[in-house]
Amino acid sequence: MGNPEKEGSVTDWAFIREYLPMYQDAAILTVRIGFLGIAISIVVGLLCSAVQYFKVPVLRAIVAVYIEFSRNTPLLVQLFFIYYGLPKIGIPTDAEMCGVIGLAFLGGSYMAEAFRSGLEAIEPIQLESSLSLGMTGAQAMRYVILPQAVSISVPAFMANVIFLLKETSVFSAISLMDLMFTAKDLIGLYYKTTESLFLLVVFYLLILLPISLLGSLLERRLRYAGFGA
Repeated sequence: MGNPEKEGSVTDWAFIREYLPMYQDAAILTVRIGFLGIAISIVVGLLCSAVQYFKVPVLRAIVAVYIEFSRNTPLLVQLFFIYYGLPKIGIPTDAEMCGVIGLAFLGGSYMAEAFRSGLEAIEPIQLESSLSLGMTGAQAMRYVILPQAVSISVPAFMANVIFLLKETSVFSAISLMDLMFTAKDLIGLYYKTTESLFLLVVFYLLILLPISLLGSLLERRLRYAGFGA
């Protein structure tokens, strides 16, 4: 028997129109989980980078272990551990929650390193000067150190955002109806490889390209304003 894909070499636009809404739903799910996981990872990254910057005893060692463990294990393995492991110890969960937790766990370590590099680029005398003016450590961090550090970290931060959104493609392994799951499902059912992958690429571009352009614009504006040079 011939390969169904090769028998009809012309792109099936009717198939694309028919299953476009399915990809739209999958894209919404991908974006929702992706941005929720990234938002949590930003918080985790800021906390971890602050612990490293202020050299907090004990916590600094814990953060270092977390970063090394998270960055040196695949997201897919982390998702399997969360999805299949947590219920074994009595912690109920679902696929969407696992996706958010997994992305936040991985993203937190990358964000921590990005923010840490920004913090370490700030001269220590700025913190000392802020404290000598009567600011508390928290005030100095909020009004003096963090604004500059975040500006310097923008290129690495935006690269991490794009990286994490692309990593959502492994969510199909835990049966989340994301873009990759939808494409694989349609290919398996109808052998429409070209059309399914075309829609997959288009939707990932619609998600990632605006973020990439926004990151480039933000980086240029901060550089012109005198930050991040």
